[in-house]
Amino acid sequence: MEDLETLKSGMLACTLCQDLPLGPNPIFQLDQDARILIVGQAPGRITHHKGRPFDDPSGDRLRDWLGIDRATFYSDPRVGIFPMGLCFPGGGAGGDNPPPKVCATTWRQPVMDRLEKVELTLVLGAYAIAWHLPDLKGKSVVEAVRRAAEGKDGVFVLPHPSPRNNRWLKQNPWFEQDVLPRLSARVAEVLK
Repeated sequence: MEDLETLKSGMLACTLCQDLPLGPNPIFQLDQDARILIVGQAPGRITHHKGRPFDDPSGDRLRDWLGIDRATFYSDPRVGIFPMGLCFPGGGAGGDNPPPKVCATTWRQPVMDRLEKVELTLVLGAYAIAWHLPDLKGKSVVEAVRRAAEGKDGVFVLPHPSPRNNRWLKQNPWFEQDVLPRLSARVAEVLK
């Protein structure tokens, strides 16, 4: 059985998706000591070019939601980021394409099996919900976020922190009023 460092090396060298519009560029942030795991769909175009996840306004909002600073987010080995697709899948008129299934099929379970210290998982997006919370597969974002609003079993579902979701946040003020205080308190507890 491969250890996490061997898997990370394999992921960084992965070329399963040679046909991606910008080519393969696996982006993740994982350490054996990860206690918080952020799982989303796949890196976006900006992330592909910067080589760093959530290094944009979405990341600023996410860090604010979590109550942690930029240095902690990127330098603390207890904070992990592992998207369903490791590379930018390309985009279309309605946003980014779905992550290629081969990515999760190849890497997800072996990596998850080695992240033994994770206490809190933050799930963003339909693909991450379907894999991590199959009972919520196909539910609306509102319903999935509501059902996971207590952080039961160490899992919160979050809307994507993108500025594109400002309207969603205005339509669902309960998220910022009720869920975010629980989330930031749990993050502080895990990182204490």
